[in-house]
Amino acid sequence: MASPLHGGLPEPASSQSIRSELSGSAGNVVQARDVSGGVHFHEATPSLQARPAQLPGDVSGFVNRAHQLQSLDGMVAGDDAGEPGALRVAMVVGTAGVGKTSLAVHWAHRIRSRFPGGQLYVNLHGYDPVPPVPPADVLARFLRALGIPLERIPPGEDERAALFRSAVADRKVLVILDNAATAGQIWPLLPGDGSSLVVITSRTRLSGLAVRIGAHRVSVETLSQAESIELLRAVLSRYRVGDDETELAELARLCAYLPLALRIAAERAAARPRMPLRELIADLRDEPGLWDALSAEDTHGPAEAEAVRTVFHWSYRALSPEAARLFRLLGLQPGSDFGLPAAAALAELPAVQARRLLDTLAGAHLLEECGHNRYQFHDLLRAYALDQAQREEPEENRQEALRRVLAWYLHAAATAAHASVGVYRLPVALEPLPETINVPVFDDGKAAITWYEAERENLTTAVHAAAHARMHRIAWQIPAVLTPIIVDREPADTWLPAQREALAAARRSGERYGEAITLENLGIAHRHLYHLPEAAEALSAALAAYDDVHDTLGQMRCANGLGVVHLFARRLDMAVAGFEHAARLATEHGDQQAYAGAFTRNIAWALLERGDLQHAEPLLHQALGLLRAAGEPLEEAEALTLMAALYRRQERLAQARAVAEQALAMAGEAEGTLFEALALLELGRIAVAQGENGEALGHLHQAAALFQRIGRADLQAAVWDTTGEAYRGLGRWQEAADFSHRAAIEHRTRADRWSLALSLADLAAAQAQLQDATGALTNRREAIELLTAFTDPIATAKRAELERDT
Repeated sequence: MASPLHGGLPEPASSQSIRSELSGSAGNVVQARDVSGGVHFHEATPSLQARPAQLPGDVSGFVNRAHQLQSLDGMVAGDDAGEPGALRVAMVVGTAGVGKTSLAVHWAHRIRSRFPGGQLYVNLHGYDPVPPVPPADVLARFLRALGIPLERIPPGEDERAALFRSAVADRKVLVILDNAATAGQIWPLLPGDGSSLVVITSRTRLSGLAVRIGAHRVSVETLSQAESIELLRAVLSRYRVGDDETELAELARLCAYLPLALRIAAERAAARPRMPLRELIADLRDEPGLWDALSAEDTHGPAEAEAVRTVFHWSYRALSPEAARLFRLLGLQPGSDFGLPAAAALAELPAVQARRLLDTLAGAHLLEECGHNRYQFHDLLRAYALDQAQREEPEENRQEALRRVLAWYLHAAATAAHASVGVYRLPVALEPLPETINVPVFDDGKAAITWYEAERENLTTAVHAAAHARMHRIAWQIPAVLTPIIVDREPADTWLPAQREALAAARRSGERYGEAITLENLGIAHRHLYHLPEAAEALSAALAAYDDVHDTLGQMRCANGLGVVHLFARRLDMAVAGFEHAARLATEHGDQQAYAGAFTRNIAWALLERGDLQHAEPLLHQALGLLRAAGEPLEEAEALTLMAALYRRQERLAQARAVAEQALAMAGEAEGTLFEALALLELGRIAVAQGENGEALGHLHQAAALFQRIGRADLQAAVWDTTGEAYRGLGRWQEAADFSHRAAIEHRTRADRWSLALSLADLAAAQAQLQDATGALTNRREAIELLTAFTDPIATAKRAELERDT
């Protein structure tokens, strides 16, 4: 009914931190119409109000490519006919630096009005020094952009891909998948029909896509001499006049007619408007081309690779010493893009100076500005910068710079987590940060979360980079300090790889406390994924580690967390033991009324599930007193909701209603939406017990609306179960069967055998009234088989009841 404590957050300072947790995953929202009279529910599709607009800015001074643009335009010809047809995929392919992204983005801006569903964009980093973005992470990002609440985003690539296809079905969305290296990066990200259009850029031909789905390939070759000169003139027109056509042709030849190299060379020429072009050409012709890092990427012959190497080095040598140092150090940056503060920390520069140098690099086309005070490399330039750092910076300097930026991410993450939850008390002695480095200050939780979402990829990559560089404390501390944000805002599997790497780092460093925190976080993630054996193993190991370092609060959290795992698995005696252990530690620790009250309440909840109402009642009264004294209104509201459930089971229905209404009022006054919804759900159950089924549907409608508002779709199965019961009370057997069936699907998805058994039993009861004897018998037998795994009194009685009816 109510919920056990979260069991995995750092020491909370308020009821917002002592959060309740119920098991579950995504489901559909249930709504009611006209509560009096013809009451009925209907399934609502997910609310997709968001219209993403993720396209990068159009390329300044885009020229040429008329043939390719015409070919791409054919992909949307006849689009207004409204016939979705087959999946539409355009592949823009060509060698590195040839302008694939520029073409794709420019064309996307031309046609975006044809896609009112919005535009989705991702750089897959298929050729970057950093790891490519996993499809599961891209799907989570896309789903959030499309308006899917976080809690509705399932774990696992396949499940997310299916939800993505549903979310964009019959909705015209333009999807840009930039820098794909393999077809494996692409398949999960494709829509299911032709309503949307996908544009892919890649250095490879991705022949499998062309063969299997008829993807339209557009090859982007190096520019002709005339086109190259046109591009040079477009860049130079505001800065230089009168350059000789022959000299421009020679400059284009030295750049191998590659747009990336041409733009870099043109920017250098524009920065020296009084220097004759022939002198710049002579300088470029004399450049020794020392860099060899691009050789493996060459697909059009050594001349083009050598030209790119030469232009990069030519432009790099023209930088001031300060700008050149920042450029090469940025090759060490752990993520694919970065903000001004991170760059300043990396180079240990004041923000004003770092911004000036970044603007210099962006003006020279050695960096791209991708947002306010945010920058990114072309992947070739990123590799070049890293190569220059390895050539010119001593190992000690590189290590110090990397430690600075990783420590900056750590301290910034801790500050963001603090701002997002109000008070942050997780006792972690952070890896030191030089006093010259400034950490961000966040005005409120919203600003902190905005920062986290912008830096998520960099933070997970920073864990990997720290572990690889043997900076083990930073590696385990980054996810540790982010625990409040990760638990509340991320699908459970998002941080699993980083958490595993953090655990290995903590063990390599011999820091038992870091091992304990990371094991606890892994346990929480596995519990959210309903991987109950893995969750129990991790939390048990964390409990032992906290015991070794004499951390009572950590032991309390893990003991309670184990109780939650056992409760989910309906090992009720073990759940009680876990909650009792946590409550005992809270009492011994002293001045922990909120903890002791919450853990005592959880004991009562487990006893209530076991049917031991006699012992549950005094414990609930005790918990209410502790929570009231601790000033925890939301935790008290949840205890009141549990008390209402106890009274309902004792058939003291008037008292149950009064207490549930008190819980509802208290939760509303404290603005606890989740707790309001739980109280409304209990009021619905009480109304069903009183035979007021129409009134019950009204309460359930309100509960469902609140769950939708906070994105708690995992609670919908509980709403559906009670809704089916209300419809049975109204004699509306088909609707009852429909809701029980939906609940059963949800419970089966989570492998929740207990809840699944109850839903199947309810479904069988409705099917029997619908004269579906075969369906009723099949579902009743499966329910009986599922119930054999449970030995508590309520399960035994339910199994006996079903066996009598079989």
